Amino acid sequence: MDPRDYTWIFAAGIVSSICDAFGIGANDVANSFASSVSSGSLTLAQACIVACFTEFLGAFLLGSSTSETIKGGILSVERFATRPELLMLGMLCALIGSASWVLFASKKGMPVSTTHSIIGAIIGVGIAAFGGDAIQWGYSGVAKIITSWFVSPVAAGIVTSIIYLPTRFFVLESHNSLERGIRAIPIYFFGTALIGSFYIIYKGAPGTDASKLSTGAIVGISFGIAAAISAFSWFFFVKWLRRRIVGKESIRWYHIFVIHFIKYRPAPPPPPAAESDSSVEMSSQIESGSGADNKISVSNIKNIDDIDIDEDTADASAEQKDKTIMSRTMELLSKVKYYALRGIRKDVRNLENKKLADVHEAAKKFDDDTEYLFSFLQVITACLASFAHGSNDVANAVGPISSIYDIWKTARVDVSGTAPVPTWILAMAGAAIDLGLITFGYHVMRKLGNGVTYLSPSRGFSAELGTSLTVLTASKIGLPVSTTHCITGAITAIGLCNGNFRALNWKMLAWCFMSWIFTLPIAGLIAGLLFAFGCNSPTKFF
Repeated sequence: MDPRDYTWIFAAGIVSSICDAFGIGANDVANSFASSVSSGSLTLAQACIVACFTEFLGAFLLGSSTSETIKGGILSVERFATRPELLMLGMLCALIGSASWVLFASKKGMPVSTTHSIIGAIIGVGIAAFGGDAIQWGYSGVAKIITSWFVSPVAAGIVTSIIYLPTRFFVLESHNSLERGIRAIPIYFFGTALIGSFYIIYKGAPGTDASKLSTGAIVGISFGIAAAISAFSWFFFVKWLRRRIVGKESIRWYHIFVIHFIKYRPAPPPPPAAESDSSVEMSSQIESGSGADNKISVSNIKNIDDIDIDEDTADASAEQKDKTIMSRTMELLSKVKYYALRGIRKDVRNLENKKLADVHEAAKKFDDDTEYLFSFLQVITACLASFAHGSNDVANAVGPISSIYDIWKTARVDVSGTAPVPTWILAMAGAAIDLGLITFGYHVMRKLGNGVTYLSPSRGFSAELGTSLTVLTASKIGLPVSTTHCITGAITAIGLCNGNFRALNWKMLAWCFMSWIFTLPIAGLIAGLLFAFGCNSPTKFF
C-alpha cells in the first residue's frame, strides 16, 4: 500500500463517523439530559441549546489529542502491521456496524452504550479477520464489558440513594421544607461544584496540563472552586431565591449578580380575561392573514400565468403576483422551519401518558417551591456531565476515523495502538453529536425519563450527581462502568426510594437491559459480515 491509496475508504469513513457521532448525540447525550427534561428543570429546546455548547466545546476543546485505534484493548493492531489497508477496512466496517445499531436503538428509544457498540463492532471485525482466538475474552476484554452491565447500574443506584434519601427525609418531607431547602442550597452547591470540577479536571481534560496534575493538586483546586461557588450562592443566590420564591417578586435570573442593589419589584397583576381573549383573537387574525385588508387566498390562484392582465389592471395584477409569490415563499419557509425544529418540539415528559399514570401516581410528590430550588442545581450537573461527556465519549466516533486517516496519509500502522486526532475531525464529530441530539434525541428522552419513574428536580439532581460521582470513582479505582448504564441505574434507584415497586416501569427497565445485551452481538455481527464480505470479494473482473 502507498500513501493516499484507498481514498474511497477514507471518504466512506468520514460519512460513517458522522453517522456514528450523530447516534452518540441521539442516544448518549439524550439519556444524559433525560432526567433534566423529564423533571421540568429544562425544556427540550433549552436542553438542546445547552448541549450544543457543552458537547461541542467539550469535544473540540478538551477532546483527546490522541485516540485509541482499537478501543478497549480487545484486539492488537500488530496483527494488521503487514496489511494496513485491512485495518482501514476494518475500522470502516466497525463504524458502519456501530452507527447502524446505535441509530436503530435511538429510533426505538433504547438507551445503549455507544462505547460498547463500537467495541462490539471491533470484536466482530477481529473474529472475521483472525478468528475467535484474536479476541481478549477474559476480564481484561469482553468479560469486563459484561461485568459493567451489572456493576454500573448497581453502583450508581447506591450512590444516588445516598444523595437522595437524606434530601428527602431532612428537606423535602420537613414541615418547613422551603426554608430548609434554601438554607441547604450552599451545601448542595459546594458538593456539586466539588464533584463537577474534579470530574472535568481529572477525567474530562485528556492531553492537557490539567490531566498531568497530581491527585492532591486536583483535589485542592476542586475544593477552592467549590468554596468560591458556595460562598457566591450564600451571599447572592440565596438572597435571590428568597425574593423570587418567598417574596414572589418579579425579578429575572440575571438579577442574581446585583440582587443587593435591586429594589422591591412586585409581580405584575394578571391581565383581564376579556382583554387577554381579544388580544389572542387579534393576534391569530394577524398571523393567519384573516383581516379585511390582508385576506389573500393562495388556494384560488393555481397558476400565476393564468391571471388575465390588461392595461388598466397591470399594476394591480403585478402587485397580486408579488403577494402570491411572497405567500408561497413564506409557506415554504414555514414548512422548512417546522421540520428543522420538529425534534425539539416533542413532548418527552410523558406526564399525560395514561399508560404511565399508575407509575407516576405511586411516587410521592413534594412542595413545588422546594422542588424548584433543585432545578438550578440540576442544570449545573447536566452541563458538567455533558461537557465531560463531549470530551471523552467523542473518541467512540473519532478513534476509528483517525486511524483510517493516519493510515491513508502514511501507509503504515502505528503499533502503539493510538492515532493522532486532527482538529477538523473533533469539530466534525462535535457538530454531528449536536445535530443528533436536536433532531433525534427525543426518542430516548421520551423512554428513559418519566418513562421509567416519576422525576422531579430533586430526584433528577440526585440521579445526575450520583451518576457523575459513580463514573468518576469507578474510573479512578478501575471498575468497568458505562455512563448510559449508570444513569439508568440511578433513575431506577430513585423509583425504589419511593418505597413502592409500582413506582417503576419494569417493562421499560427490561427493555433497557435487553438493549444492553444485544449491543455487542448485533454491532459485531454487522461489522464482521461487512468485513468478511469486503475481504473475500473478487479483486479483478474479466
